[in-house]
Amino acid sequence: MIKVLFVCLGNICRSPLAEAIFNHQINSLDLAYKFQSDSCGTSDYHIGELPDERSVASAKRHGIAISHRGRQLNHADIRDFDYIIAMDKSNKKNILQLMESYNLSHDRIYLMREFQPNASSNEVPDPYYGGEDGFENVYQILNESIKEFIVQLKKEHQVYA
Repeated sequence: MIKVLFVCLGNICRSPLAEAIFNHQINSLDLAYKFQSDSCGTSDYHIGELPDERSVASAKRHGIAISHRGRQLNHADIRDFDYIIAMDKSNKKNILQLMESYNLSHDRIYLMREFQPNASSNEVPDPYYGGEDGFENVYQILNESIKEFIVQLKKEHQVYA
């Protein structure tokens, strides 16, 4: 089982939406037997909370359900996940700092938009302080990035489905 972790700041907007989109796409490709995902935040702001209602609404508009409770990144995540996908540079920096503090290494830490063709930025914007349009923009960015990420995963792990 190949395990993917999506990481943002609070784990209520971007990363749970990425997790839900990834699971939806994997299920639609009949690849749930091969891939597993989760999400978390680098902060402890929203531990135990449900995702932001605007993320849930955005996913629902696209026929995707989100089932998640906020949690914080920990050292076991670094060890247990094959891929760690950060939403922005600050999140990636926090991941790397956690790794350093526990003397851990990981060679598959990426920014989400590294997989998006022709991305206008390498960061997924945080929609928390904005409106519905920002959440829809994040959905579109994640949906496109994750499609390409799955293509890469299938090639890298020789998954033919």
